[in-house]
Amino acid sequence: MRIVIGEDETLLREGLTLLLERVGFTVVAVAADGPSLVQASIAHRPDVVITDIRMPPMHTDEGLRAALTIRAAGPGTGVLVLSQHVQRRYAVELLGDRPNGVGYLLKQRVGDVGTFCSDVRRVGTGGTALDPEVIAALMSYAGRGRDAVDRLTVRQKEVLRLIAAGRSNAAIARKLLISEKAVVTHASHIYDQLGLSPSDDDHRRGLAVVRYLSRG
Repeated sequence: MRIVIGEDETLLREGLTLLLERVGFTVVAVAADGPSLVQASIAHRPDVVITDIRMPPMHTDEGLRAALTIRAAGPGTGVLVLSQHVQRRYAVELLGDRPNGVGYLLKQRVGDVGTFCSDVRRVGTGGTALDPEVIAALMSYAGRGRDAVDRLTVRQKEVLRLIAAGRSNAAIARKLLISEKAVVTHASHIYDQLGLSPSDDDHRRGLAVVRYLSRG
């Protein structure tokens, strides 16, 4: 899988490159600012672009703007943004009407190399990878405008977070130490509560939930 990295901090940029190449990814280009990241992505057409949200020249949301431009120019390129803090607005903009091939993680998650690399692969194959704190922010926002999320039980909210993160029933069962049958039952109640049509496709199921949460 071919990767382009956008990060202005040299140590982090080189660290990401070494980490990804060590586990089998190919880093085809790196960029230190938003415009260079867009140019590199157009030139190399990578499977995934990994970028910081705050980049030169203004250090505000140049990385996010670059990510949105890259998604518009190359729908087949996955985009994974990294940030020090959760910003719900950024998540909503990034997910938009096409939340496939998108990831939004806190930088601290990179330390869990196995999970981080799995998230990169998921984004590169059209999946969604959202940080638990991002999902919590989306759920909180959705709950303010409607009470559907608030009516979910604690266990259903745990299942919902994992569904929105793109996890399969088997993965959710392992994480929560319950049976897959119990996961299916919880998911069915969640769909009914949120007014979503259930689907046997884990990927499409996750996208439906993410879309619901992000529209608030």
